[in-house]
Amino acid sequence: MEKKSAWTLYSKTELKKVDAYAKAYMDFLNKGKTERECTDYIIAEIEREGYQEFGSLMKKKKKLVKGDKVYFCGMNKTLLMFRVGAAPIEEGMNILGAHIDSPRLDVKSNPLYEDGGFAYFDTHYYGGIKKYQWVTIPLAIHGVVVKKDGTTVIVNVGEEEDDPVFFISDLLIHLASEQMEKKANKVVEGEALDVIIANSPLPQQSKPKDKDKEKKAEEKEAVKKNVLAILKEYYQIEEEDFQSAELEIVPAGKAREAGFDRSMILSYGHDDRVCAFSSYRAMLEVNDAKRTTCCILTDKEEIGSVGATGMKSRFFENSVAELMNAMGSYSELALRRVLANSFMLSSDVTSGFDPIYASSFDKKNVAMLGYGFDFCKFTGSRGKSGSNDANAEYLSKIRKIMDDAGAMYQMSELGKVDLGGGGTIAYIMALYGMNVIDCGVPVMNMHAPYEAISKADIYENRKGYIAFLRNA
Repeated sequence: MEKKSAWTLYSKTELKKVDAYAKAYMDFLNKGKTERECTDYIIAEIEREGYQEFGSLMKKKKKLVKGDKVYFCGMNKTLLMFRVGAAPIEEGMNILGAHIDSPRLDVKSNPLYEDGGFAYFDTHYYGGIKKYQWVTIPLAIHGVVVKKDGTTVIVNVGEEEDDPVFFISDLLIHLASEQMEKKANKVVEGEALDVIIANSPLPQQSKPKDKDKEKKAEEKEAVKKNVLAILKEYYQIEEEDFQSAELEIVPAGKAREAGFDRSMILSYGHDDRVCAFSSYRAMLEVNDAKRTTCCILTDKEEIGSVGATGMKSRFFENSVAELMNAMGSYSELALRRVLANSFMLSSDVTSGFDPIYASSFDKKNVAMLGYGFDFCKFTGSRGKSGSNDANAEYLSKIRKIMDDAGAMYQMSELGKVDLGGGGTIAYIMALYGMNVIDCGVPVMNMHAPYEAISKADIYENRKGYIAFLRNA
């Protein structure tokens, strides 16, 4: 089937809309580099649009009715939005589900050490990465440190122009003959991804008349001590406070327009914040859907959707039960019917065709940047292992919705059959018996520190998500 670039169809007026939507998305990327930051950003925006936190609303003993807008927040890292529709909820919901975690480096529980005149943070990489891509680039530190008294200290260093940045060293090319012979997955190993955070020692407090032994005691791990002194001054935290911290190492810097034509966006975190942005924004734009609409923004997808904030937890299911109870329609059987009767777009990115590496793709079944958003009937790996495989009847319904809305879309697979694969939250939601299909934006350089998308694709994604919420 012949594909057509979305750019060829836009009027001057619509091109301005494409650009404005992209600018709003770039602001989201710049302010949401972690799950916690994304959650805070989105809650602030949706509350301005009338969404209320469910627990606070229930303290007023208010029964939910058509048009009510509520959200649930789980451990500050996952978010659910609901808008109550006119149809009985047992008929099912229209659900958009994305994730807000991205590959990165996590600071270990006992991270701070000194070696060779440098202070380091020891890290453990999170999600699937090419480890060699993370060396020598400017890095920022984002996250929280929770002290024993319960005080939460927010850390965000490396994003402002006058902030310091951090980095991981690499072996100079002049001495790298042995390193260059290694396989790509061994050129830089996981335990070598330690971040350099300082180089100057704590100024000595001893006086000239002090004994040599006292001077040497002061000099031991003086760079580490200097870091601890800085952390104490600026954040009032001690070394042991790292044991109850969540600090993430991410690429420093803002999202940037890419290309002479400014048609693309180069940034950290497109996977999967590009779909998360389109999903929650679609919820804000749709106020006339007959069915109850839902947006899931979950954590831990990059490591298997595990944990209390991942999709495999009962947070979503429990929240739907609470929602139904507040509507006066809860029973265990009714809950099962709601979940089974729901329709879902698993809002996640797919691989964008890269002509430089064309041999890795089936060109007939690959998403192209600038040609609209994408549907993946199945993901998984090789023989569709670990995949949700969407039903033809559901695909037929989805195609009609998108065509009627004039939303440009593609149908693709992740890559050639035997080369690998990937997964999303689709198969988890399919366990409820609901119809699910993966749907999102093509990405180049996926899981690299800087990924690329087309402005046209995210704009078409917006159209598609709005049409789905309104008409599925």
